[in-house]
Amino acid sequence: MIRILVADDHAIVRHGVKQVVADTSDITVAAEATNGNEVVEKLRGNDIDLVLLDLAMPGISSLDLVRRVRTEAPTVPIIIFSMHDERQVVSRALRAGAAGYITKDSDPDLITDAIRKVASGGRFMDPRLVNSMIFNSSPDEVLPDILSDREYRVLELLAVGKTVNEIAEDLHLSAKTVSTHKVNLMHKLSIGNIADLIRYALAHGVSPR
Repeated sequence: MIRILVADDHAIVRHGVKQVVADTSDITVAAEATNGNEVVEKLRGNDIDLVLLDLAMPGISSLDLVRRVRTEAPTVPIIIFSMHDERQVVSRALRAGAAGYITKDSDPDLITDAIRKVASGGRFMDPRLVNSMIFNSSPDEVLPDILSDREYRVLELLAVGKTVNEIAEDLHLSAKTVSTHKVNLMHKLSIGNIADLIRYALAHGVSPR
């Protein structure tokens, strides 16, 4: 039996996953989590074979959470289960340590196929994402890997017009720390003002998770 931890802050999503695996004989939802901190706690207190993980949850979130899970439970594979299908998000999640990536509009059979393959030691990506990443990408659309995960997260939030103080609240950081990240990413991207930075982010398909 494949025991999975479903991590999503929306009850309807967790319920949907339970309904999908209820029709199988080899997969069961052993635990649920509604935020990043709960994910870590549930991993410590349960026998989990796989984590089905949303990237956008309260507490520890995004790629920080992927890396935290890999640290806490290095033998437990992660499948990202997200509404976002942007190449940048998918690529960075996989590099952070996720073994699979599927979107929330995937067919139920695709979800169970992904769980089985990743739980057995393989990797899995929604075929639509594979096609998009291979055939629709171009060098001009790829953000430099020199950006840290935190800098990239700040860029995502700046792209939707959030202020430094709002970003600080969202990420549980000080405004000074967020300002430092903003300065660093502008320097790395050779961009001199915030307006050009936002235009750059939008042109490269950056959007918040």
